[in-house]
Amino acid sequence: MDGRAAAPAAGTVLNALACGTGAAFAIDEDTTATVRLDADADGVRGEIADAPDADTRLIERCVELVTAEFGDGEGGTVRTESDVPMASGLKSSSAAANATVLATLDALGVNDVDREAACRVGVTAARDVGVTVTGAFDDASASMLGGVTVTDNESDELLAREEVDWNVLVWTPPEQSFSADADAARCRRIAPVAELVAELALDGRYGEAMTVNGFAFCAALDAPTEPMLEALPDVTGVSLSGTGPSFTAVGERDQLEELRDQWETRPGTTWLTTTRTDGGRTR
Repeated sequence: MDGRAAAPAAGTVLNALACGTGAAFAIDEDTTATVRLDADADGVRGEIADAPDADTRLIERCVELVTAEFGDGEGGTVRTESDVPMASGLKSSSAAANATVLATLDALGVNDVDREAACRVGVTAARDVGVTVTGAFDDASASMLGGVTVTDNESDELLAREEVDWNVLVWTPPEQSFSADADAARCRRIAPVAELVAELALDGRYGEAMTVNGFAFCAALDAPTEPMLEALPDVTGVSLSGTGPSFTAVGERDQLEELRDQWETRPGTTWLTTTRTDGGRTR
């Protein structure tokens, strides 16, 4: 009973920590999960490629929830591999959860589950193991469905989704930042600004929403604003992604190539990519 699936990373339009509404967009960089189920196995054992000491509770819990609901509680193994750096603000956990859920469904031979419903399984797993404060339905829905999504993370309601064709520049510093460790109380102090960002996002003004979100959350999380100032006014939008440390910018490719020259002077990794509209898929 083998299954394999992939799901993309994502960048932030609106971080849901402040007001419960979030928005994100899928980026063309995958996490892949391989699941092998065995009715005789005692529990689920997870492995993350190239990270032997990484926390595997999320992907293990995803398998457990899927087999409990759609199978007979089978155990087995799950292995993820990815070029998306962990704890970088690029939704690596959501991508891993989505890929694992789809791979487990694939292993069970279940192919008629609504993608939104499948996404919520991963969100539940993330809450169960405590890797998220908000539940991250915004990040998870963007990764699972593709395009840009706007969500109510308190009710796990999809408020809007749109397919977008953007060029994306990403700068990921070498340090890590875990979402569960973010100062949620400090972020809630910028709720009035976040509510304005939500209005912009629901009006389809994603670039402006990103930029306002970026400055607000840089202030709340003591992140540098210099990468954003370097991007403006040429790009369509730029923001701290999640709780950082990554920054993402969207716009015309030639403008992003010029910005890349500036961002590349800093430690870390800078890469130019595009958005994704197909989301998670079995392989």
